[in-house]
Amino acid sequence: MKTVNSVEMISNDICFQTKDKRRFRLRAAAIIIENGAVLFATNDAEDYYYTIGGGVELGETAEDAVRREVKEETGVDYQIERLAFIQENFFKRDDGELKDLACHEVTFYFLMKSRGTRQLNSHGKTANNTTEEKMVWLPLDRLSEYNAYPFFFREKLKNLPPYPEHIITRQD
Repeated sequence: MKTVNSVEMISNDICFQTKDKRRFRLRAAAIIIENGAVLFATNDAEDYYYTIGGGVELGETAEDAVRREVKEETGVDYQIERLAFIQENFFKRDDGELKDLACHEVTFYFLMKSRGTRQLNSHGKTANNTTEEKMVWLPLDRLSEYNAYPFFFREKLKNLPPYPEHIITRQD
């Protein structure tokens, strides 16, 4: 058993970083599909799209976290239909706040119940509150044309499995 005595907690999120440049984060994210399009977010500081969601806080369930994050980012109270995917993602970034960190992120992706409209009530701020997030509806049938994460959505959202699927991705 390895003893880790150099861990730094980051906010109330279940996220920590070690002194040897490794980072773990537990995240909850939403799959919101309306009229043939899936909702993603982006901001001026990034050149890609990412899912609506964020860190699970200590003492919070992943379901509560995804409802909270969706409300914060869209201004809409979406309801959960079911858990669709659990992704273990291993990656490194060469820029930004994650530069040079070996990241391990576990994300629970929840399919949200359709409301029948793409109308949203707000746009959120990025986690560090420096850039405004923009909500963008990307067409499901053209998702592969966009730099949208996670990439596995390109195929998996075409025919969602009826049960939660465990996905492991390595980008390191």
